Amino acid sequence: MAITISRLDPGEALRYMGCPPEKAGEELWGLVEECAGQVLSAAVPRWAWRVLEVTPEEGGVRLEGGLLLPGADLKGHLSSCRRAAVFCATLGAGVDTLIRRAEQLDMSRALALDCCASAAVEELCDRIELELQGKFPGCFFPYRFSPGYGDLPLEVQGELLELLDAPRRVGLCANQSALLTPRKSVTAILGISEEKLEPSHRSCLGCPAREGCQYRKAGGHCGL
Repeated sequence: MAITISRLDPGEALRYMGCPPEKAGEELWGLVEECAGQVLSAAVPRWAWRVLEVTPEEGGVRLEGGLLLPGADLKGHLSSCRRAAVFCATLGAGVDTLIRRAEQLDMSRALALDCCASAAVEELCDRIELELQGKFPGCFFPYRFSPGYGDLPLEVQGELLELLDAPRRVGLCANQSALLTPRKSVTAILGISEEKLEPSHRSCLGCPAREGCQYRKAGGHCGL
């Protein structure tokens, strides 16, 4: 099913920029709102997904078909789940091109575009998550978990994309550094549980960006 994005939260983009929305001036708000419109116009959202059985092992979680997702964090996160929806999502190459062009002319605008694109891909993933949850009535879902979070390495991104046939289906690939191309893209694992779950949220303690996080330096958090 196609999913479109008709809006994104400028306040979220400002938080990505390291600026609390309540401290942003009129000029900065205007720039971000303008850039948000440009990102939405350039974006061509695409996504792919599969549901797979998951089996906990000593070294992590084994997906149906054989792929091991290593680490204790995802294993604990999926402890009540016997299935998971693996998905990928991208805004498309047009957004990358928009940001690159701005980098040649105006780095402030390029930063605003980049942060608006980050907010847009999160909005896309939120919509995908709701779409997937609707396919499993009566089930419960921990928050989505992506490579690079906790001790789940980025290096598994290429294998997840292969599982999803993502290069062919949505034009999404990973380079030799395990970074996604187009850049404004995500891979994620959404657990599916038949047991009611305690409310939980992603923690700063497990985040790989914790030590250099601009949100924490400013006394806040990213809201994830």
